[in-house]
Amino acid sequence: MTDAHNSDVTIDSRDASCPGPLMDLIGKVKNLDSGTVVKLQTTERNSTMDVPEWLEEAGHDLVEIEERDDYRSIYLEVN
Repeated sequence: MTDAHNSDVTIDSRDASCPGPLMDLIGKVKNLDSGTVVKLQTTERNSTMDVPEWLEEAGHDLVEIEERDDYRSIYLEVN
């Protein structure tokens, strides 16, 4: 399966336990320019709830969440 979206940055947080994927994302996003598309890869199911909540609070845009067989790809655009 190929990714439906092109991303500028990929954060591979597969196998990191909660809140690791979100912390990885926050640490990376603060150094990115507006308009950058990020793909966060995670096996942590809670990320599909935690990340969109944080994006809304931080003012970034959720593009899509793709469910894979063994992980999720969460796409977002930095504002």
